[in-house]
Amino acid sequence: MGTLDGRVAIVTGASRGIGEDVAVALAAEGAKVAIAARTEEVRDKRLPGTIHTVAEGIRNAGGEALAVRMDVRDPESITAGVDRVVEEWGRVDILVNNAAILVPGSIETVQPRHLDLIWQIDLRGPLLLMRACVPHIRAAGGGHIINVSSRAGVFPGPGPYPETRASGGFYAMVKSGLERYSQALAMELQDDGIAVNVLSPLGRIRTPGNIWAENDPENPTLEFERAPHMAKGTVWICEQPPGEFTGHILFDENLCAEKGL
Repeated sequence: MGTLDGRVAIVTGASRGIGEDVAVALAAEGAKVAIAARTEEVRDKRLPGTIHTVAEGIRNAGGEALAVRMDVRDPESITAGVDRVVEEWGRVDILVNNAAILVPGSIETVQPRHLDLIWQIDLRGPLLLMRACVPHIRAAGGGHIINVSSRAGVFPGPGPYPETRASGGFYAMVKSGLERYSQALAMELQDDGIAVNVLSPLGRIRTPGNIWAENDPENPTLEFERAPHMAKGTVWICEQPPGEFTGHILFDENLCAEKGL
């Protein structure tokens, strides 16, 4: 018997990296897990893994998984994906918003299309997923929303600064926005027994997506880092009574150390 037996979880960006590790960990505790991402076949050697390979791996290990093609940039794709999960399993108890991208450049060099992309994937996508899932989580009697953020979302405070950086600011912008809204939604939904928490890696995790830009497209390294602390931390949060544990901004290694995970 797993601690999450009977729960239904949706994990975005779950075809590889942090999302895959989180999905596998939830399934190992008995949750039925929807592997939600765009990738159905490998088209870039730097980005191995698909929704089908992850789902198959979970099923081979004795768990339950459903491959759900979902483009979090596309509102219709989000709605259709959530509807498919509910049609298959009848409920949603857990949503993990993990899918995200980083765009390069400074305020003078960034491409407007990249600004659209990062806002639509990293912030609008999670918002629309929460909107689509909340009625189902409420109908299930409550549950958990976990939004994956980053240390980039921590405000640097006033300057002057010891170093200047042109990259990463747009990612920090959307992640801090996601964190702020997570706590607003936590307040809004606490009487419904729906917890909303944020979990971030404390340090860099060299996943396929994280090192994509620096990886050789013709002869890429496939030596990636796993995300065990993110996986254990997500499971622990989902084991807590949602009415009692909500609105937290957490870092994976700190949480695991504090709880002995």
